Amino acid sequence: MNLYELVVNDTEKIALDDLLFSEENKSALLQTIKEHKYIEELKKYNLKVDNKILLHGHSGCGKTTTAKAIATALNKSIVIINLSTLINAKIGETSKNVKAIFDKAIREKAVLFLDEFDQIGKSRESDDKDVAEMRRLVNTIIQLIDYLPTDSLLICATNFYNSIDTALLRRFQIKLKFEMPNKKELDIYYDKLLADFPVHFQDIPRKYDISYAEAKDYIQTIMKRQIIAELELKEQKLSETIA
Repeated sequence: MNLYELVVNDTEKIALDDLLFSEENKSALLQTIKEHKYIEELKKYNLKVDNKILLHGHSGCGKTTTAKAIATALNKSIVIINLSTLINAKIGETSKNVKAIFDKAIREKAVLFLDEFDQIGKSRESDDKDVAEMRRLVNTIIQLIDYLPTDSLLICATNFYNSIDTALLRRFQIKLKFEMPNKKELDIYYDKLLADFPVHFQDIPRKYDISYAEAKDYIQTIMKRQIIAELELKEQKLSETIA
């Protein structure tokens, strides 16, 4: 498999206002986006922008969506790669492949989004059977991050913050935690999702104590069933009329 077959150049545009997370997270992201918009002006004062962001927390709570929204706000393309896929496909060549991906993003002036960052950023003190290889890999990543141009933006995501090597964690100027949504937050999200459907489809039981991704999957499943059932009923009535 070719390395670049594993890379996704996502073109989906997501507005920051569409993100559902804490005001603290939103404030931190807005500051970063402003820094990158005024990067040349800040350089005149020898001020470096924050360009390494770590998103961590529960799965399905908006980490990938957030990365896409940042790219949209900066009018940049985004290079997305799931690191577990990279490692599985290219065992033994991971360091070389990660460097190639960094080079690609820098060359294209794109936002680089590395999902499942714990797959390559595990602590060098772990009991991993391939600990020697992992140490070399973490050292490579540290070097790549340290030499990342200031006008480039790296965003990493993980569900396992505590497994990341501490030296790597220190490289990220911004660390944003994603929590499971509460009932009020899910209701806001449900209202937004249901607004796209006819009113008579919207009165459905709502599930709580789930992630945004799980809520979206639930709504889509229910809606498909309702729409198909209504279409089948119409077809049945039409058939009876003709008969």
